[in-house]
Amino acid sequence: MIYADNAATTKLDIDAFEAMKMFLLEEYGNASQPYSFASSAKRALKKARETIANCIGAFPDEIYFTSGGTESDNWAIKIASGDGDIITSSIEHHAILNACSVMEKKGKFVDYIPVSKEGIVELENLENSITQKTKLISIMYANNEIGTIQPIKKIAEIAHKNNCFFHTDAVQAVGHVQINVHDLDIDLLSASAHKFNGPKGVGFLYVKRGAQISAYLNGGGQENGLRAGTENVAGIVAMAVALEKNCNCINENRKKIKKLEELFINELNNSGVRYIRNGSEDHIPGNISLSFSGIEGEMILHRMDIRKICIATGAACDSVNTNISHVLKAICVPEEYIKGTIRISLGKDNTEQEIGVLTDELIKIVSNRDFV
Repeated sequence: MIYADNAATTKLDIDAFEAMKMFLLEEYGNASQPYSFASSAKRALKKARETIANCIGAFPDEIYFTSGGTESDNWAIKIASGDGDIITSSIEHHAILNACSVMEKKGKFVDYIPVSKEGIVELENLENSITQKTKLISIMYANNEIGTIQPIKKIAEIAHKNNCFFHTDAVQAVGHVQINVHDLDIDLLSASAHKFNGPKGVGFLYVKRGAQISAYLNGGGQENGLRAGTENVAGIVAMAVALEKNCNCINENRKKIKKLEELFINELNNSGVRYIRNGSEDHIPGNISLSFSGIEGEMILHRMDIRKICIATGAACDSVNTNISHVLKAICVPEEYIKGTIRISLGKDNTEQEIGVLTDELIKIVSNRDFV
């Protein structure tokens, strides 16, 4: 199998897996309990919080453990916005968009600002959208479908100049690009472990010191009283191990993935196949969104799957309708290309040999030279 859908999830790091085992089989105590058997879990949580904070330039007390990116996003949207209005972009993940929809039903105004054809938020448009009622601006760090990275520091400056909180869904970015939340002046940041070789079902929300944010889950006093529920110690420990490993090798991984990406694009260009590359030059390494005319992305996906190659598509079809991604609509992919969109997302474990096979098979399919 060739796995080229790393934006969907990543392979669990072996060291992260080994770190989990002790807290599943041996040191399985509840970290909230006062007896000595729980002390190992307490220490592990403290160390993991310190490790994660160090990886993103934060203080340990600014890290709150959650069940993943969706919970972190919902916490930011539903709680940090307070009694004010929200501004977000038209290309956000559904964890943001659907949370915003809920807030609209509760009477809040949400402004979904457009983006450029490269998927970039236009700063002047953002600033002009802010009103006296705006309390929260939430713009994703990097898009999951097209990889575009936003000008986060400039967006934070605009938000703070207008007395707004700034939240970023950084699920696709954490562990893949260098992030320092204090330098960028971010108020809230969401992350999910399984996007950087950690386990599924665990993530964190960074909350800047001094930011007034109330509890999202009520119950016990975990996470400084703001996120109740017995901590997933094994998952949290593994998340910290995986993130630290990725951050320590971030430049090395970036160079490798960039080389694989260039190899793929060069081979595709040499084939003479017509396509559109979606997104910006400033994008998450290895995130490649391509649109082809005269063929549907879902067909490409299934034919690649027959060859044991995993990719993603930008349009899901059924017998009646084709559900086209809101991201592709927002960046105005031409009508004759939009249904033929796929996403290939490479990771640090991919090889040049795999890229050769992937490219050859894709070219056969989109050139109608496959015989499946």
